[in-house]
Amino acid sequence: MPKIVKLLISVLVPLVIGFAGGIFTSSSVNNWYTTINKPSFTPPGWLFGPAWTLLYILMGLAFYFAWLKGFGGNPSLCISIFAVQLILNFLWSILFFGLKAPLYAFVEIVFLWVAILINVIVFFRVSRVSGILLLPYILWVSFASALNLGVVLLNKF
Repeated sequence: MPKIVKLLISVLVPLVIGFAGGIFTSSSVNNWYTTINKPSFTPPGWLFGPAWTLLYILMGLAFYFAWLKGFGGNPSLCISIFAVQLILNFLWSILFFGLKAPLYAFVEIVFLWVAILINVIVFFRVSRVSGILLLPYILWVSFASALNLGVVLLNKF
């Protein structure tokens, strides 16, 4: 398969998953989300779209560079852990914004964080660049976890 096709697949898959999750987010972000108490360190709403778009692109690039390295001879492991963290990422949007269940979303984001950590470790072993490209993602999800917990505590969900 040509490298350009691998690159397009690698980047488009996370972007499509992110777009799909964004459907659940957009259904609540301008109504329910505005009515709940949020931590004082909550960034402005306009920042989330660009931040997540960049993170999805970085995820895709990490996958691409791992793919170029043949997934370190273990494609099933690399693809599986990448898919698991993408599914958990998507599920968080459904739980938090779609179902308006921040407590369940917080429990789920802990699993997401662990899946991302495993993804970072596995990809780093295959390609240092891949592992490094995932670091902003785990840092952002760490921050998002704190925001999510803050929402739970401030609103007694």
